[in-house]
Amino acid sequence: MAGRFAPRPTRTTVRGGHVPVPRGGARSPAGPGHVRIHEPDGPLDLGLVLGPLRRGPGDPTFRTTPDGSVWRTSRTPDGPGTLRVTAHGAAVRGEAWGPGAQWLLDRLPDLLGAADDPSAFTPRHRLLAHTRHRRPGLRLTRTGLVMESLIPSILEQKVTTDEAYRAWRLLVRRFGDPAPGPAPDGMAVMPEPRTWALIPSWEWHRAGVDDKRASTVLRAVRVAARLEEAVRMDPVAARARLEVVPGIGPWTSAETVQRSHGAADEVTVGDVHLPGIVGWALAGDRDADDTEMLRLLEPYAGQRHRAARLILLSGRVPPRRKPKMPVWDIGRL
Repeated sequence: MAGRFAPRPTRTTVRGGHVPVPRGGARSPAGPGHVRIHEPDGPLDLGLVLGPLRRGPGDPTFRTTPDGSVWRTSRTPDGPGTLRVTAHGAAVRGEAWGPGAQWLLDRLPDLLGAADDPSAFTPRHRLLAHTRHRRPGLRLTRTGLVMESLIPSILEQKVTTDEAYRAWRLLVRRFGDPAPGPAPDGMAVMPEPRTWALIPSWEWHRAGVDDKRASTVLRAVRVAARLEEAVRMDPVAARARLEVVPGIGPWTSAETVQRSHGAADEVTVGDVHLPGIVGWALAGDRDADDTEMLRLLEPYAGQRHRAARLILLSGRVPPRRKPKMPVWDIGRL
């Protein structure tokens, strides 16, 4: 019976990168665009592969539509671009618009996990074996872009996801560029580094971003070109370069390279919830810390990030025993 019914999304599985994609009959939108067809060498679930790139349901840079399309905007080295991805049987069709269209299509296979090797993962716990069986289309995306993952990861530091998603949504909509091509209404391209650097202090405040996170973003965009070079490094070296910037630590660098590099082994440490979730799923220990989490994930060396994602996608979490973290809107102060 495993795999017969699609698992229902929960808050934990959404964090694991599960974005439901409607199963509609995809139609080509009006307007000329560059096109590329990609044929993956195995099962591919667009919602699981591209889901980690969405920063909340209102993300202006990510949208799913009823016709089964996944839309993304990116600021590429060639300029802004809009990408529409749809599944057509065993093949995937990519259409792109804007100055960055060809750049996006050239890297479409990597975005869809072509550089990832799911067969390298050997489940050693029944929970992970069962989850992998139910999620055969899971592959790790590789965007090839650092700043588009780094900035929202900085905004997610030490706050609830809802607060971070709101800040990202407001700042991109206000200071980003309109999405090229026939993108759905409301989509935008994240601001370029210079625009981030010129955002007034009161706009950060209105978006609910404190001075510490805003200052970290400003330090990062000043050296954006050097940080983007990290995409050509291995994940460990890339994280070391990112962490040279004050305010960027192991949590933020891991969250970034998981997306920019498709890093299968870069597990997130310093997270409030992840150690307890991993500890509960693998050992029934809801009080596990980072050290214990890494010990439990040792059998998956080389694939620890994939193991953590499968645990999140399983939806198995310890029962709640304390109130949720309070949400503070500093924009109202």
